Amino acid sequence: MLSRLFAPTVEVSAHCDLPCGVYDPAQARIEAQSVKAIAEKLAGNDDPDFRTRSIIIKEQRSDLVKHHLWVLWTDYFKPPHFEKYPQLHGLFNEATKLAGAGGTKASNDVEVADKLLAKIDEIAEIFWETKKA
Repeated sequence: MLSRLFAPTVEVSAHCDLPCGVYDPAQARIEAQSVKAIAEKLAGNDDPDFRTRSIIIKEQRSDLVKHHLWVLWTDYFKPPHFEKYPQLHGLFNEATKLAGAGGTKASNDVEVADKLLAKIDEIAEIFWETKKA
């Protein structure tokens, strides 16, 4: 009796956790652009205090890149996407590693930041293809 009382009267389903339109790879890209800009500024500055602050901020931004990518990977993309785009898991793995300890967190190299941005762009291209469907 109680189960019928609390049973939903309308059954709904959604592609993602919230109505579509709340996810966007641009969030990860903005943070990755900050990481690149910091790497560029580091290259031209020998002030130890500036470098320390910059590296701390770069590492925080790198963590935010990973966070935004993980949200897309785990909350937006679903099994049908991974079936249609079999490279997607690999792209996310490579991108999050490029934002992690083996990538922009450990390196001040602008090229590493460019590689991260390129991976995010590949993910974004697939993301926007899925939004057309």
